[in-house]
Amino acid sequence: MIFQIKDPIYGFIDINPKELKLINHKIFQRLYYIKQLGFVDQLFPRAVHSRYEHSLGTMAMATYIFDFLFKEGDFENKNAYKQMRQTLRLAALLHDLGHAPFSHSLEFRMPSRFELGICKEGKANHEDYTRILIENSDISNRIRHLFEEEGITPELIITLNFKINGITYQPILKQIISSECDADRMDYLQRDSFYCGVKCIKFNIFKLLKSFIAIQNNGAIYLGIKSESVLNLKNFLLFRHYMFSNVYLHHVPVIYEEMLKRLLEDCDNFFKIPTDPNDFILFNDFNLYQKMRFSYNSWARRITQKKPYLLLMDKISEFSLNIISKKMALKKINFIKTKSRNTIFKSFDSFSVPIYIQTGKGLELPLRVYTNLFNNYSTSIQFNRLYISPEDKRRAHRIS
Repeated sequence: MIFQIKDPIYGFIDINPKELKLINHKIFQRLYYIKQLGFVDQLFPRAVHSRYEHSLGTMAMATYIFDFLFKEGDFENKNAYKQMRQTLRLAALLHDLGHAPFSHSLEFRMPSRFELGICKEGKANHEDYTRILIENSDISNRIRHLFEEEGITPELIITLNFKINGITYQPILKQIISSECDADRMDYLQRDSFYCGVKCIKFNIFKLLKSFIAIQNNGAIYLGIKSESVLNLKNFLLFRHYMFSNVYLHHVPVIYEEMLKRLLEDCDNFFKIPTDPNDFILFNDFNLYQKMRFSYNSWARRITQKKPYLLLMDKISEFSLNIISKKMALKKINFIKTKSRNTIFKSFDSFSVPIYIQTGKGLELPLRVYTNLFNNYSTSIQFNRLYISPEDKRRAHRIS
């Protein structure tokens, strides 16, 4: 029996009974109370959609990609095909389990990987928490109980390490879940632009998707794109660039994130992200917002009463930002300076799994070898901004 969930992007999303039991688990249901876009709803009031529906959408998109690339008839071992497809769906469904309240806004507050028991340097991120929740929490037991007969384990969902007839499918499965052209990005760009009411570049995700091909190289399968669709890939990146410039890194959500950061710096014990997964799953957006509502901290009040610092200067050079900041400090004007940065396309990074291009002559070349069209997108975009407190507005304008 197949259940269907109505979705504004794809129409209906098919869910099988075992997936539904996983979706109904409290750890997955928590995503219903984590907003997809943090403070973006301060700018676009309709943008209150959650990680819950994005996760369902990512599973749907990952399935579309997989079904375009692979057909059951191409595999002698039908069970291996079904196992791989189901595992990919679960990896897509659970890919955002580890998000903290307000999504990326609180990632800076996460503990070190060492504190989580991960033998790797640096601060933890939501992907680290996702892995821990899939491997070592109550939902891990649910996965084993539901899917052990199919040979699907939490570890397999994380690694996607499939080898069929001596050929490894891990690279392409990983690329479907996390790459520059993955199901995650394909869903959130459509979903976020829909809920924000943003009309930008005319772009058909499915037109790009239909150009995907599976390319075999040195005993492994990689994601490939037909050469005639390279411009579709460029449009996809333009779409993403537009969303970052005009939505994700817009000055309004940026200042709310910065005020939240100031709040947590002022009150170190106000909110700490737990290292224990059983404690971590108890926290969501509403818990944190309630704490801010009843707090006497000035930053908490600014956030809950919608009285943010005001934008004084936008997209200025770092040199100008530092000069004007010094002038503000001398006049004892309360200000905040921010530097928002993101890289649109990372596939030219030497650590990336390559995306291949299939040329009209039948050659299969890594994208970086085939064209330099995307070089401009492999460098970071950065917006330097200066905000001032509403009380200092008049004095600040005289200086700027």
